[in-house]
Amino acid sequence: MSRLRDRMIEDLRLRGRADNTIGTYVRCVRKLVEWAGVAPGKINAAMVRAFLLYLMDERGLAASSHGVYAGAITFFFAVTMHRPEVVADVVRRKVPMSLPVVPSRAQIARLIEGASILKHQAMMVTLYGAGLRVSELRCLHIADVDSQSMVIHVRESKGFRARDALLSPGMLATLRRYYASCRPGGPYMFPGYRAEAPVSRNAVSKAMNNAARNAGLDFRVYPHLMRHAFATHLLEDGVDLRTVQVLLGHSSMRSTMGYVHVSEARRHAVRSPFDALPPEGGKPPTA
Repeated sequence: MSRLRDRMIEDLRLRGRADNTIGTYVRCVRKLVEWAGVAPGKINAAMVRAFLLYLMDERGLAASSHGVYAGAITFFFAVTMHRPEVVADVVRRKVPMSLPVVPSRAQIARLIEGASILKHQAMMVTLYGAGLRVSELRCLHIADVDSQSMVIHVRESKGFRARDALLSPGMLATLRRYYASCRPGGPYMFPGYRAEAPVSRNAVSKAMNNAARNAGLDFRVYPHLMRHAFATHLLEDGVDLRTVQVLLGHSSMRSTMGYVHVSEARRHAVRSPFDALPPEGGKPPTA
């Protein structure tokens, strides 16, 4: 299995998949092999089908997580094993649309203030202020903070699409305070335990959870929530969708459109055309 694992990793790397995706796909296939109890070469279409049903019926996996398993298994057999017939009938469950609970600006401020150390505060300021993904925050180099042009150069973006993110004066001041206090020794703005390695995803999540607890916030907090809040608050301020799309680094407007539904303040600000009718338009009919 180790040789197949290495080959699958190479296949994923050749197709430009992110390290996080590679790790997730490998774990999904490993779970299938452990469940089947046989070598990967002996797994057939019926076993794959039974495993996916097991994940749905017994494990109760959400449609989105179930889809990741389906994608990983399909890639493994179709690409790495050259046995596409095993996964020819694999389908992904339809993921129901759900809207995240987006915190208010006041709640974001409380969350940032709840950080116990300056590094954690600076991480949350950067996530929210620039709308970064956690993977982009982790890969951020000190040299990527461009105070001359007042942008953050995002080089390790999803889909390898480089972009420039917002850098406001307030964000820059926070980052400068953090840098002067902590002096990161390596290239990364937010290093992990070793200066030459970036902070881990788990460390970012843990820092946010601790800050939420200190701030007395009772809703679920996670790094991507800051990106949701960034986009939603921009729309509430009247920033057009195309600009938000560019700032988020979305390749498709469809991804950005989801934030229109989340923006409650924007929705409440819309006036019904009925209220613009002349007075006689609202008169009740006469008997």
